[in-house]
Amino acid sequence: MALSTTDVDISAIKPGQSVTVVWRGKPVFVRHRLPEEIADAAKVNTADLREPETDTQRAKKPEWLVLIGVCTHLGCVPLGQKPADPKGEFGGWFCPCHGSHYDTSGRIRKGPAPSNLPVPPYQFTTDTTVRIG
Repeated sequence: MALSTTDVDISAIKPGQSVTVVWRGKPVFVRHRLPEEIADAAKVNTADLREPETDTQRAKKPEWLVLIGVCTHLGCVPLGQKPADPKGEFGGWFCPCHGSHYDTSGRIRKGPAPSNLPVPPYQFTTDTTVRIG
């Protein structure tokens, strides 16, 4: 199980859409980001962040973001995957349990969560496939 992988076909994920897959029993968010989401993430001053990471450190390809979808506060699954979900004050994800707000790069921006949504190990094996793990 420690070496398990999950392959995700990303060919049908349109810009602005997100899917949730399972890897090692955890939800993983795969988001095909819009140009404005990428721009919003890139312009953040990392000195202002609780856990400073640039967007380029978190996304191997700017248009694709892959995150473990577990709030770093108490392990809830944040909202923001569905179009009608609240995405918080920074357009990414929102954990309503205690009010953590994540930006379009999955970085914690407000609330009690101590760290960013983790980026799992992943690679693009083809133009349309991402291997997580």
